[in-house]
Amino acid sequence: MARKKKTAGRIARRTPRRSLWAGLVAVVVFGAAAAGVAAWWVLSDDTPAERPVTTEEASRLALSRLDLYQASPVAVRLFVDEGGGVRVAVKGVVDYRTRRAVGSYTITGASGASGAPGATTATAGTLDRGLIVWDAGGLGLAPGPQGDADPPWSRAERVPRSGWSPRSYTADPLDAGLQLMIGLGADRPDNPLLLAQSGARWLGRDHMNGRDDYDRIAGPRAQGARPGTGPDDGRSPLTYWVDGDGRLAKVTMRMPGLGTPATLEFLGRDARAKLPEAPWATG
Repeated sequence: MARKKKTAGRIARRTPRRSLWAGLVAVVVFGAAAAGVAAWWVLSDDTPAERPVTTEEASRLALSRLDLYQASPVAVRLFVDEGGGVRVAVKGVVDYRTRRAVGSYTITGASGASGAPGATTATAGTLDRGLIVWDAGGLGLAPGPQGDADPPWSRAERVPRSGWSPRSYTADPLDAGLQLMIGLGADRPDNPLLLAQSGARWLGRDHMNGRDDYDRIAGPRAQGARPGTGPDDGRSPLTYWVDGDGRLAKVTMRMPGLGTPATLEFLGRDARAKLPEAPWATG
């Protein structure tokens, strides 16, 4: 999207913290070899230990990219732990045909103090909220009207181009999650044989949202990673939940020192959604 040097809001002021992510997001997307989180409870079966994926499992994982593309626009949610008790939640839609996305964001975390005089116990609260658009090159922020119950894409349509504050991506966990989200859909499936040969592993089968056929799969290793080396024994930092029809439901992303800072959820096609044009206008 068009770039300006202007910034706005808490998540606009980012500085690169871990150069690892600049390359990581580029290589781990398949073929490159609390309150408000409803219904994602997981009950693992008593299944065998992890193993390499079968050809059939690799085929479903490869197909999931095409499924997202064909289902566009797709309703999504992204939850990112920024450290220090701060959490960012993004809810919106992604059009994988244009590689553009729009949503709303809410930042929660410790704010202020409570208790007797002199106490320093922090209380959780909303630190910031607003609208967000993003694409393969960066993101843009705009204030969100209070009390507006319309979906984010509808609210964003009413914000003029001058009302958006864009910036490029950094190595921040939120930015890594947004980049991963926008890059997951593709107009063709990946090569399942390459996925299997690149270290994708079946981790188990989970019960989610009333279904029992979600395979939990560690993605292919990052380029250059070797099995048995590194903090995760060379395993991919990404874990995918794919159902029996090749539909992607959830992805988690690990970051060194922060555990699993990002969770991406895919909720299916939102046929009503219409992405705004103003944030990407060039005139």
